[in-house]
Amino acid sequence: MIIKAPASTANLGPGFDSVGMAVSLYLKVEIIGKSEKWIVDHPFKGIPSDERNMIVQVALKTCSDLKPQRLKVTSNIPLSHGLGSSSSAIAAGIELANQLANLNMSNEEKVELASQIEGHPDNVAPTILGGLVVGSMINGHFDTVKLPLPPFDFVAYIPDYNLATKNARAVLPKEMAFSKATYASSIANTFVASLAMKKYDQVGELMEADHFHEPFRSELVPELRQIREIGKKSGALATYLSGAGSTVMTVTDPEFTQDFIDDLRKNGLKARVEKLNPDQDGIQVIK
Repeated sequence: MIIKAPASTANLGPGFDSVGMAVSLYLKVEIIGKSEKWIVDHPFKGIPSDERNMIVQVALKTCSDLKPQRLKVTSNIPLSHGLGSSSSAIAAGIELANQLANLNMSNEEKVELASQIEGHPDNVAPTILGGLVVGSMINGHFDTVKLPLPPFDFVAYIPDYNLATKNARAVLPKEMAFSKATYASSIANTFVASLAMKKYDQVGELMEADHFHEPFRSELVPELRQIREIGKKSGALATYLSGAGSTVMTVTDPEFTQDFIDDLRKNGLKARVEKLNPDQDGIQVIK
């Protein structure tokens, strides 16, 4: 049995901590079989290979009496780069427990538990549900709404350096003036409404008008401004910081995607580039 969890790109500009979309990079967890103790085979440096592994920890939090298993984990989602690597692990851990213990959890239950663990639903909800998701905590519970998927490519520029969420949050202001918060919220509200109505020209403008986090985090990811300028010249819809960074995401018409990637290289941007598509399926179990 293999559990396949997609990566995710969060915020999409002004949708801070509330908007996210599943994309076509994947974490895979293969259940090899029972073992005397938890063993997690994987190629990642600094990640535990026993019961301390996040996937196992989440599985045990979901169902504490699971029998130890040997697991094989592979992933092409870069760690600490704003593409939901931890959220994919959380979702995979919940699904691991769901399968091993025959819990028959609903998607809503999975999203609720994952959001409680993560603190907000912007990454975990699309990883579980697939697609483009808006979510928030209401009266102690997490509610989500799926929106139509935009018909574009998402080009991820993934710098060689990572950016821990803790550090990216440290640069954010602890308070914001009421007038500024109202203005930032109005942009986010109109952005979500534009996505729902498929007004993509308006979406592109609003996606680059965030006031909640990008103005403060842009100094940590200097490539953001440069790639945004290249995108404008290449006819891209918009460029934004994926999650907390360091990945910079550019939304392009498929017809112009390769031209944009070529322009990145011509301008000296040599780090990893991935042409991604929205993932519609979310977490899957392959038996």
